[in-house]
Amino acid sequence: MIQTVRGKIKKEDLGICAAHEHLSIDLSRIKNDPDTILDDEAGMLSELEHFYKAGGRSMIELTNDGMGRDVQRLKRLSEQTNVHIVTCTGFYKDPFIPEFAHGWDRDEFAKHFIDEIENGIGETGILPGIIGEVGTSLNEIKPIEKELIIGAGKASIATGVPVTTHTTLGTMGIEQVDMLFSLRVPKNQIIIGHQDLNTSKEEVLEVLKTGVFIGFDTIGKNNYRPDEERIDFLLDFVSRGFHKQILLSADLTRKSHWKKHGGPGYDIVLKEFIPALIERGVSDEVIQDLLVHNPAHAFSIKERL
Repeated sequence: MIQTVRGKIKKEDLGICAAHEHLSIDLSRIKNDPDTILDDEAGMLSELEHFYKAGGRSMIELTNDGMGRDVQRLKRLSEQTNVHIVTCTGFYKDPFIPEFAHGWDRDEFAKHFIDEIENGIGETGILPGIIGEVGTSLNEIKPIEKELIIGAGKASIATGVPVTTHTTLGTMGIEQVDMLFSLRVPKNQIIIGHQDLNTSKEEVLEVLKTGVFIGFDTIGKNNYRPDEERIDFLLDFVSRGFHKQILLSADLTRKSHWKKHGGPGYDIVLKEFIPALIERGVSDEVIQDLLVHNPAHAFSIKERL
């Protein structure tokens, strides 16, 4: 079962899924850049329609409290486009954690996330289906981030809801796994994000060998890393048998990322990246795993331990 903003669906009904996206977001409080504000609801609708036309049927929307989360807007968008949207509970990373949560320990984070999972977000009645994106800084885990990640893990164990992370430029992935494994969070409830940004293949392989899911989820962000390098890594991981652990997405967070403003849009994975994989010989079976089966397994709510 997967929890969407419109209610529960069977995992078989998720379809082609973008595993890490943002539709309605505002990072300007920290970034001081109007490009990081997505508040044009008509624009969101249009961008989602492009995604649907390309074959996309579901989206994991990871804008949490402190990043500009608006779950009622997500529900309206889902109702109008018929795209399944999963919203989240969680906090991002330092310095994006809301002021009211400054100084919280792991148990306070866990309690807050469990409350939203069980009782809904605010007075909306809308339930999150994922804990995330909870993150760490570049090449370090700050004390508040450690408490946040462990709190997310505790909430995941208590509820069976999976946890998805942010790694800054792909760093600290194995450290995140170790923290979550220390709590005995099952490997099939863990998604380590942004591993396509890590240029150390050995570090990414270390994460994959633990059995958790990873995100190749900044596709098209060639200013960080060329997609050709992402494809080279992905082909190697497929050849090693890790294709059932990899999730794809583009992680759009800026106006300039939208088609409306000349950007690639949410369909870039389906219209550009997947054809490139097929051209390089990736089988239909593996493509179905990457787009459909892996997200269905990763985002389904598991039995409570």
